Amino acid sequence: MGEAVENVYGTNAHGDRHRAKDGVDGCKWYEEEIDDDLKWCFALNSVLHRGTSKFQDIALIDTKHFGKALVIDGKMQSAEMDEFIYHECLIHPSLLCHPNPKTVFIMGGGEGSAAREVLKHKTIHRVVMCDIDEEVVDFCRRYLTVNWEAFASDKLCLVINDARAELEKREEKYDIIVGDLADPVEGGPCYQLYTKSFYEQVLKPKLHHHGIFVTQAGPAGVLTHKEVFSSIHNTLKHVFKHVLAYTAHVPSFADTWGWVMASDQPIMLDAQQIDERISKRINGELLYLNGESLVSSTTMNKSVYTSLLKETHIYTEESARFIYGHGRACFA
Repeated sequence: MGEAVENVYGTNAHGDRHRAKDGVDGCKWYEEEIDDDLKWCFALNSVLHRGTSKFQDIALIDTKHFGKALVIDGKMQSAEMDEFIYHECLIHPSLLCHPNPKTVFIMGGGEGSAAREVLKHKTIHRVVMCDIDEEVVDFCRRYLTVNWEAFASDKLCLVINDARAELEKREEKYDIIVGDLADPVEGGPCYQLYTKSFYEQVLKPKLHHHGIFVTQAGPAGVLTHKEVFSSIHNTLKHVFKHVLAYTAHVPSFADTWGWVMASDQPIMLDAQQIDERISKRINGELLYLNGESLVSSTTMNKSVYTSLLKETHIYTEESARFIYGHGRACFA
């Protein structure tokens, strides 16, 4: 799978040339294409590891500004300095809104950070993490030292499989199901896991009566929220009785990011109650979320709010929306 750090030239699984050379200032740079005429660049200390699995192109880079960062298929997945924002927002709101969460199923999450955050909750008995790409999981278990404890937990059940197939064959139900999936990109391994048919026929039947589903839902900025965020939100509204979108700015993503919670039971948010549950249920300190910040994260600006109200697109296999930039990162 991997190549030596010194071998900084290569071609990824999608035929895109990766380049690594010294810039005019003596630095190497990682570039991620956000759009045809827009790039997001990081000065590098080094490229720690690069490789290609059966499904995805993988890199671990050491950036000067954000620390170590995981890149999959040309898209930044998480960075050492601010990954806590994404993962706290992905995991804790649904668990804190649930009256007594004990079982969690994570779709994706191969880097282990989502499981790490779930395992901070004292009520949790069992976490199933299902990722399709064993090489990504092994890669992260080896290199992402911050998650070694989570991977070693006896509460964690790690499964290598397609999340849809795994949910279909399991008879048990869960209090929380988490979509910690890669962005829906054309040709990617998981865009079908954002569709109405999957939510309706496979995922929802695997939730307990008070169960909550939460998914990352892509960029949610003023200029980017119509890519997939508004569509995922609208799709879930056609499957669940109660749907709640929330956002936060993630600096290493160069944008505001979105998540969506969904349940057939009301999702109650009260800042004081959230703070009480954080104090009672969670081992250690959260770095980003508290009651007031969680409640405020559900308030959209006028542009995004209006789009969510007016969105009509429903995500299906035949009518999917995709994030730009699949396989378009390079090292220069």
